[in-house]
Amino acid sequence: MGFFDTILFPFKWVVSWIMWIFHEGFVFLGMDAASGWTWTLSIIGLVIVIRAALIPVFVKQIKAQRGMQSLQPDLKKLQQKYKGKTDQLSRQAMTQEQMALYKKHGTNPFAACLPMLIQMPFFFALFQVLSGVAKASDEGIHIGALSADAIAQFDAATIFGAPLSASLLHGGGGNQVAVVILSIIMIIAMTASQFITQKQIMSKNMSEEALASPFMRQQKMMLYILPLVFGIGGINFPIGVLIYWTTTNLWTMGQQFFVIRRMPTPGSPAAKALAERRAKKGLPMAALLGEKKSEAVEPVPVAKAQRQQPQRKNRKKR
Repeated sequence: MGFFDTILFPFKWVVSWIMWIFHEGFVFLGMDAASGWTWTLSIIGLVIVIRAALIPVFVKQIKAQRGMQSLQPDLKKLQQKYKGKTDQLSRQAMTQEQMALYKKHGTNPFAACLPMLIQMPFFFALFQVLSGVAKASDEGIHIGALSADAIAQFDAATIFGAPLSASLLHGGGGNQVAVVILSIIMIIAMTASQFITQKQIMSKNMSEEALASPFMRQQKMMLYILPLVFGIGGINFPIGVLIYWTTTNLWTMGQQFFVIRRMPTPGSPAAKALAERRAKKGLPMAALLGEKKSEAVEPVPVAKAQRQQPQRKNRKKR
């Protein structure tokens, strides 16, 4: 067992165990154990479990993204301060002040990628499980928590005539035309959902200052690079992996839609749209527009002046 396999070994057990539990649950409900749809729903169940477990991480990601946006003005001033200074002491001082800014705003550049980084071991583990199905079925061995019988059932499982373990690049038996068509459809759905998710963040949930920042240029590059990388890599993914990644992208897209609509970044177009909806209902909206609390339009209660009691004057003695 190689180093990479040793790292993925526990993840393969977790992935296969979750899939097996869902599979047995669907069989208990009356679905065919060898049906491709039973295994497809098991893969979708795996996505739901993993993404539900990542919700706290997603919340931290939102806070980190907003922290990165809020520090952009300070970061721009820092870059102007050290502009043209290339000596080692200046670069070291700039790095220290930059790290202090990250600490002050409670964020870092890598926090936005945290959910994807956590998902990657599960993704590679699922890739290994599905890629090894055909070989394991021939040898009659198990993979993780999946028994030899379960492996044989999965190896024979198809949807629309395409085996779940087949890929566009390597085939894998079954109806090859169905494999090609289904793989292409899933690759397009996977890359399109990823692109739309990032696009709606940039177009609706970022302030004007954030859009003009150097950090935003990197984000725009990633907007096109990541879908391209996954699109090219998708020709090597088994159909089961394409189902997993498309489902998780759709989850992310729906999750982002909820966040952008209900909890937008202050100063963003989505925040202005929410403020308008709140204004129609008679609710305050200044905080959503990124204004200071002192400038809020909320009515300030005026304290009632205390009525002064008339003072008693001493009567003059007769």
